[in-house]
This record gives sequence, C-alpha cells and structure tokens, in this order.
Amino acid sequence: MPDFELEMQATANGYKFVCGVDEAGRGPLAGPVCAAAVILDPNTELVGVNDSKKLSEKKREALFDVICSKAVAYSISFASVEEIEEHNILNATYLAMNRAIDGLKINADFALIDGNRVPKDIKIDCQTVVKGDAKSLSIAAASILAKVTRDRLLLEYDKKYPEYNFAKHKGYGTAEHMDAIRQYGPSEVHRPSFLKKL
Repeated sequence: MPDFELEMQATANGYKFVCGVDEAGRGPLAGPVCAAAVILDPNTELVGVNDSKKLSEKKREALFDVICSKAVAYSISFASVEEIEEHNILNATYLAMNRAIDGLKINADFALIDGNRVPKDIKIDCQTVVKGDAKSLSIAAASILAKVTRDRLLLEYDKKYPEYNFAKHKGYGTAEHMDAIRQYGPSEVHRPSFLKKL
C-alpha cells in the first residue's frame, strides 16, 4: 500500500511542499490525456487510497471527494486531442503534468512523478517513481483525481456520441470500440494518429 515515505524523504531534504503527479489516458483511442498534482499533509489519514487501477469505479468516485477535501492543494489539467496529435502522446502528457503542477494554489517545490521519465520543461525539482501510485500516497491520490476526471469527461462524450459507447470503455481500444469506429468512422474526439492501425 502507498505511504508517505517518499514525501517525508523530500521534506527531510529541505523541501516544503511536495506534490504527487500522475496521468490518465495515455493509451486510449479517444479523448484528451489528463494529469493531476496533489499536495497532501503527511499527517492526513486517507483510508483506501491506492493505485487507481486497483480500485473499483465506485471506490474511485468516493475517494475523489475525500482527496479534494483533505488535500493541502490539488490541480487537474488536460492536454487536448489536438495537442496529442501535434506533439505526440508523451509530450502531451508532459504538457498536462506541467499544467497540473503550475495550477496548484500553493506552489510545490518538489514533485514525485509516476513513471521513469522527467517531464520536459518541468519548473521544479522532481523525482520519478516507477509504479509510484503503489508507493506514494500523493501519487496515488493524483492517479485517482486524473482517472475520475477523465472518466467523467468520457461519460459526457457518451451523451454526444452514443454510437461509440464511451461510457463502457472510456475510449480504450476494445474490440467493441474498434468495431464502432469501422462502422461509423472516427469522431472529432478520436486521436487520428492512434487509428492508423485500424
């Protein structure tokens, strides 16, 4: 289970506001990529917070409000389909992460980033953490905020484009989703560069 060990190490090294950063939506065929940055007080008790992929949708939704209410600061940002197409998905993910960090109401001075790559153009000191959402509570909290926010957006897309059934697969490349794209063609929220293999 994730804990505050990495956050405490950073504060022991002199950093004051440590944020966890994670993204959701790098792999789907449709929709933006979403990133969140979260600063937590290590004295805060957050029961049940874990890697968002290990939690049910209902549990993530419940924890979303808990995290937002207990966080010292949090920020959620997107990089659009157009930006994914222009910059590629990796650089678009960096854009979303940097926007999330920059959007914090309290300026973080250190970031724990899920994964093994430092976001290009990041303005603060940081540490990458492989499988960070299973190790750091701040990263796990960010993973939940990013995942829930993106899923909610895909539910809105589902109302606008019901033929693709976004509510079910959230834009990921399931057989059903790919069949719908072949039948109806791509929508304006699909990522053209991701559809070349269809």
